[in-house]
Amino acid sequence: MIAAIPSATLFGVEGRPVAVEVHVSNGLPGFTVVGLPDAACRESRDRVRAALLSSGLPWPLRRVTVNLAPSGVRKGGAGLDLPIAIGLLVASGQLPAEAVENCGFLGELGLDGSLRRIPGVVALVDAMCVGAVVVPAACADEAALVGRHVVRGISSLSQLVDALRGVGPWPSVSVRPRVAATGSQEPDLRDVRGQRLGRRALEVAAAGGHHVLFIGPPGSGKTMLASRLAPILPPLGSAEALETTRVHSTAGLALSGDLVRRSPFRAPHHGASDVSVIGGGTSWMRPGEISLAHNGVLFLDEMGEFAGTVLEALRQPLEEGVVRVCRARASVTFPARFLLVGAMNPCPCGEGSMPGACRCSEAARARYARRLSGPVLDRFDLRVALSRPDVGELLGGPAGESSAAVADRVAQARELAGARGVRANAGIPANRLDEVAPLSSEAEALLERRLRSGALSARGLHRVRRVARTLADLDGAPPVIGAGQVAAALELRVAFTALAPSLAS
Repeated sequence: MIAAIPSATLFGVEGRPVAVEVHVSNGLPGFTVVGLPDAACRESRDRVRAALLSSGLPWPLRRVTVNLAPSGVRKGGAGLDLPIAIGLLVASGQLPAEAVENCGFLGELGLDGSLRRIPGVVALVDAMCVGAVVVPAACADEAALVGRHVVRGISSLSQLVDALRGVGPWPSVSVRPRVAATGSQEPDLRDVRGQRLGRRALEVAAAGGHHVLFIGPPGSGKTMLASRLAPILPPLGSAEALETTRVHSTAGLALSGDLVRRSPFRAPHHGASDVSVIGGGTSWMRPGEISLAHNGVLFLDEMGEFAGTVLEALRQPLEEGVVRVCRARASVTFPARFLLVGAMNPCPCGEGSMPGACRCSEAARARYARRLSGPVLDRFDLRVALSRPDVGELLGGPAGESSAAVADRVAQARELAGARGVRANAGIPANRLDEVAPLSSEAEALLERRLRSGALSARGLHRVRRVARTLADLDGAPPVIGAGQVAAALELRVAFTALAPSLAS
């Protein structure tokens, strides 16, 4: 007898539908899994057998063949345990075929018959075209986020068999209370004293989606500023929230019971490996930190300490918004549209901005300067030098403007960008700059002087015009970009040697 059970498998952050076909026939007892299973899928034979016996269900002493169709797609993980077990029970006549019609199954089985959480439930459920899905009870709230299926959360195989036979009730799905879109514990810009230029750069970065690099000595507030960028970004739209939730679910991150509606903030340690930052792996292609920061902020503190291969690998995602991970067995494209914030000291000892205070040798400073290549630096629209705040500002100075007030201006600037057909001004195509960011004669002359002096590249020219467009939007200026906005944009994009004078010596 043959049974076909709908299920799904992960491919990157996307789910692929899978039909689990089970054939039970006479012959020498055996259990074979075909259809490009990975090691976890092949091991399902032992888990399914133990789970059935622990649940009081007989194991058929016949020849069992399991085919995971389509056979040309590689299947991974233990999430196919449950559909294999249900298919076996139907094919062996222990469950009526009508009981599983229009129903998909996902879940890993324990040896005692319990059902365990699996990663990527949002993407997997989204891939199945059935009326109802059965998932582990721990994943029921994630599965319900898709909103297109009747979700059955089950704790054990015996409980599921009783419900399918009609001798037991279907348990109700327990959905946890949803978290509010804004959190009162988020860091606030009000806490930042002084740092006028740093605060302005942060607002411009949020409004225009411009990547920003802070360079300054320890204690100048680089990390404090960076941690306050995500709270001033607009809430994610429905499509962005579902995209971000799908990535977090695939990575196995705990969800709050709702879609991820606030921009994520990821801050990997500078000792992180290439795979952990970019994504990939051998048996399971896992999204990296740049994908977990999709539609949010990626903060690289101590950027000069990251491996050069990690920093160079950021160039393609920064331009295209995706990262393509290629391995011998498969190639996967992960989403990676993030706002990059870098922070580094002017030299290894951190005192390079103070004349006479630097303890680093010339060779050490040269090595430190080479950590960031020219192409990587050129992708930062905003490059800002910070110094330690004045004592008077720290003790008794006025509090800074709140994040809520800045977020309002950011939201207005994003609305103007949306009217131009882009998510933010950083995404304006080069061939549309003359249309949406026309220059006055004075602004054009200023940029021409910078280009002729070699201080500005062709890519830098486009980036300065986009930043100037964002500054004009924030200030409510006329459509034509003036010399004042261009000069302010250039002030926020100073040369690397000017940011770290010790590196130029």
